[in-house]
Amino acid sequence: MLTSQILLWTAVILQGLLIAALARQVGILHERIAPAGALTLHQTVAPGEVASPMTVVTTAGQPLEIGGKRQGRSQLLFFASPDCPVCKSLLPVLRGAARAESNWLDVVLAGDGAKAAYTHMASVHDLGELPIVLSEALGRAFGVSKLPYAVLLDEEGRVASLGLVNSREHLESLFEAKERGVASIQDFLARRNQEA
Repeated sequence: MLTSQILLWTAVILQGLLIAALARQVGILHERIAPAGALTLHQTVAPGEVASPMTVVTTAGQPLEIGGKRQGRSQLLFFASPDCPVCKSLLPVLRGAARAESNWLDVVLAGDGAKAAYTHMASVHDLGELPIVLSEALGRAFGVSKLPYAVLLDEEGRVASLGLVNSREHLESLFEAKERGVASIQDFLARRNQEA
């Protein structure tokens, strides 16, 4: 009986040490992985291009200008769908980003589909302050093929950055790319590696 207790405790301690070593290795690997920004797909527009200005109507019935010069303010178009679980998980992040960056950024929730579904999604996720635009033409203009997708337009109406956005980090990478003057975080890392 004493021998079995000693063997059991030895196995438990050994497992604990192995788990600690594995956790350390995961931490080391995590530090070595470069930050991944929003994934850019084959798009209709490219970063640096001036987006064709477009006037659309919000679900509240108000006209809204997409693109064009914006008097010192950028515009983020966040394409989402009420049926998309990833989109729903990012809506609180979008709401937080809209509030945190409100001094320089106007956020627009975009999609196409039933107005009632988008209105319900906005109320459930407390997006009352964000304009909602339902326009298939807007999605086609920016080459949106998968959701959630975001396009960041700078103050001059140029596409600063864009891509598939599946996490908070992807959304923030669009802001970071604009700030650094690069098309994407991947481009920034590639340039930095070439300079090194």
